[in-house]
Amino acid sequence: MLMPALAGFFTFMTLKLTPTQALQLSLLAAVLTISLKAAAWWLTGSVGFLSDAVESLVNFAAAAFALTMVIYARQPPDECHPYGHGKAEYFSAAFEGALILAAATAIIIAAVERLLNPQPIHALGVGTVLSVIASAINLGTAAILLQTSRRHRSIALEADARHLLTDVWTTVGVVVGVALALLTGWLWLDPLVAVAVALNILREGWRMLTSAAGGLMDESLNASDVQQVEDLLHEFLPQGCHYVNLRTRRSGTDRFVDIELRVPGQWTVVEAHDVADHLEARMAARGYLLNTHVEPIGIAPHDYRALAADSTHD
Repeated sequence: MLMPALAGFFTFMTLKLTPTQALQLSLLAAVLTISLKAAAWWLTGSVGFLSDAVESLVNFAAAAFALTMVIYARQPPDECHPYGHGKAEYFSAAFEGALILAAATAIIIAAVERLLNPQPIHALGVGTVLSVIASAINLGTAAILLQTSRRHRSIALEADARHLLTDVWTTVGVVVGVALALLTGWLWLDPLVAVAVALNILREGWRMLTSAAGGLMDESLNASDVQQVEDLLHEFLPQGCHYVNLRTRRSGTDRFVDIELRVPGQWTVVEAHDVADHLEARMAARGYLLNTHVEPIGIAPHDYRALAADSTHD
């Protein structure tokens, strides 16, 4: 009974939540997990639990910045930004990546200090329970964020969800490390696990930064999106027409496609324009913003371009 109820709740949440509401939920979850993990660290004195609490602080800061960027990214195009503000979402991913790197550095410093000066660990049971509850909150929030990000194609939401999932696995590692330290008496296992946690955080931070850089550098759509674009173009193109020079890019939630549309040379401008409009409308209905440059079949582009260049010099 419990599992179907939870599945129904998550489905309801992902269908109803907007990206802004999903990130507000992430902020609330971050506040709860920070409180729980800070309490776990205070009760146990474990640097592993401290590393977990520090990462939750990163989650809160990242979610707050992501919320700001998502709101800004959804503003309509204006005179200064005719292509919209979608790339603002990449700044949230870059900001999150920088925070993750800073948090990982702080964790490593604390862990090294604890390796040099081992201290006993207390109240494992209470600390573990608090950490597991916090991890469950993060897992549920990440599942909602990930599904919402896919529905709205939001890079900022996906980044926040992936980070929360990493936090879940981090908590599992910390709990195991603390338990092993208590069972074996080897107190150095606790800070050693903290270093492993920090390295995992560094990996996630690097992934965030490279993803943000790819978006800001107009990286092409992924292979599955490009294949779907090609399939749609072949489906929608009228007989006698074809396309060349396909280019794609992503800007936040927007997916842009550029092609050279080749039409029969005897067509009128109106006929070519109608086909281009029809093609762009059909692609827009599938979530792709298509821009077409019409070229006639049977006339080499360099012929009339050369004539146009000559005419400008006359």
